[in-house]
Amino acid sequence: MCYSSAELKDSLDLTFYLSGIYMIQSVNVAVLIPCFNEEVTIAKTVLDFKKALPEAIVYVYDNNSSDRTAEVARAAGAVVRHEAQQGKGNVVRRMFRDIEADVYIMVDGDDTYDAYLAKDLITELLSGPFDLVNCIRKETEQAAYREGHRLGNLLLTGVVRNIFGSRVKDMLSGYKAFSRRFVKSFPSISSGFDIETELTVHALELSLPISHVEGSYQGRPEGSQSKLRTYRDGWRILMLILKLIRHERPLFFFGVIAVLLIFTALVIIEPVIVTYIDTGLVPRLPTAVLATGIMLLSAMSFVTGLVLDTVTRGRRELRLLTYLQYSAPVQLDHMSSLSSSARD
Repeated sequence: MCYSSAELKDSLDLTFYLSGIYMIQSVNVAVLIPCFNEEVTIAKTVLDFKKALPEAIVYVYDNNSSDRTAEVARAAGAVVRHEAQQGKGNVVRRMFRDIEADVYIMVDGDDTYDAYLAKDLITELLSGPFDLVNCIRKETEQAAYREGHRLGNLLLTGVVRNIFGSRVKDMLSGYKAFSRRFVKSFPSISSGFDIETELTVHALELSLPISHVEGSYQGRPEGSQSKLRTYRDGWRILMLILKLIRHERPLFFFGVIAVLLIFTALVIIEPVIVTYIDTGLVPRLPTAVLATGIMLLSAMSFVTGLVLDTVTRGRRELRLLTYLQYSAPVQLDHMSSLSSSARD
């Protein structure tokens, strides 16, 4: 039987779409929602995800809320658990340790993300297969982003892209899909909103397959308040980036310090050298000693970077071995669908 190219394309698209739905229904999906005082929005968030992913289990982790977040989430049908250590990073670490699933969807409980995009995130994750699928936020309201948040996201994402790799966009998005092997190999150290940065760097450092899906992003409903503090959390994220550079790029980190120390020593010793060339004397002996000490510190900094770079390579290999202990997500095979439809 023969098909026109348009009919074949439509058939392939439908086959791929249906196979995607089948694969989503055949994998164990967990929706993870970290929450702190989200009584106003959590019910709608839970209900939307239960409608969008009826086969998934929705987990809400309450982080010492002073309102009725836990009760409202439970009434909406979520599995509610509690984390006593304050901070989103602590909650994410606990969720990753506790929950067993094939695919994980992590989303904020503030009703700013489209729950029905979750199927697209999962389909994209399985089609690679990928270990991280990040939602690139597209504003549907003018006030969805505060100017400080928008600028901070661009600056911090730019820093990470330039140092660790350019394969990620919208690093601070709170809507992501993960594979099981990503979640179980992730060694979290952050405690607050800087967890998004750490997730990104983990994927980049291990060269994990990453993809992106664009999705709508709306402002918080009336009566709901953001827990993000532009300057405080921006500073914490910047400090985490510096810490991750020291941990993951020690040769670069200590090499920069060594170069700065060399430059400082040369500036200090320059008049001493000029005087010595002119007179043959070293009248400023303390300055010469200080410059020599700074040069020694520079050499020590560079050697420290070399040693720690070797240690970091060993740590990275250990994380990669942990990652490889888990199988890849079951792949949506578009090509096999293509061949099957073409044969029919």
